[in-house]
Amino acid sequence: MNNRWNKLIYWAGAPFYDVLFNAGPFARARKKVFADLELKPGQRVLMVGVGTGADLRFFCGKKLEITAVDLSPAMLAQAKSKSGEDEQIRFLEMDAQDLRFADKSFDLVIASLILSVVPDEHKCMSELVRVTKERGRIVIFDKFKGGERKMPLMMRILRPLIAVMGTDIGRDYRAILKPHLERLIIREDSSAMFGEMYRKIVLERK
Repeated sequence: MNNRWNKLIYWAGAPFYDVLFNAGPFARARKKVFADLELKPGQRVLMVGVGTGADLRFFCGKKLEITAVDLSPAMLAQAKSKSGEDEQIRFLEMDAQDLRFADKSFDLVIASLILSVVPDEHKCMSELVRVTKERGRIVIFDKFKGGERKMPLMMRILRPLIAVMGTDIGRDYRAILKPHLERLIIREDSSAMFGEMYRKIVLERK
C-alpha cells in the first residue's frame, strides 16, 4: 500500500464507491456512528479522507465550518457533488499522513475508513491528534482486527490480497491509540458493524 497505488485504486473505484460502501449495512453503520453526534454552530470540523462524501449528510445544514480532505481528486469531485451550493465547505486534496493545518485547529475531526487505508496508520493517527483542539473530539469509523484474539487463518491468508485493493483488514486499533493515550480520553469504543470488525471510537483530546 502506498499513496501512488491508492490514488489509482480510488480513481478506478470512485464511480462505484457509494454502491458498495454507502448502502445497506454501511449506510446503517454510518448513521449509527454519526447521526447522534453533538454538534454546535460555528464548530470547526475536519473530515479526513472524506471520500465520495458519504458522511456529509450528517453535517451539512448545521452551520459548521467544514473542511474536507482526501488524497484522491476523483473522490473529492464526487464529494463536492453532494454538497449544497449554500454550504460553506472547503474541499482540499491532501494526504491524511501530512495534514497541512496548524496544531489544535479543529473542534471535531472525523476519520471515516481512513486508518485502514493509509500506508502508515501511526503517522495518520498522530496527525489526527495534533490538529484537534483541547477538549475537541476525534470520531473514528473503521475496520480493525477484532478483539484480542489472533485473526482467523482465512483472514490472515486474505489480508495481503485485500491490501492490494488498498485496505488493510488486520490493523490493531489498540496499538494505534496506545502512543496517544496520555493526551486522549476514550469516550466510546463500540461495535458499528460486522461484529468486532467495524468500530465506532470517540476520543476527547485532553
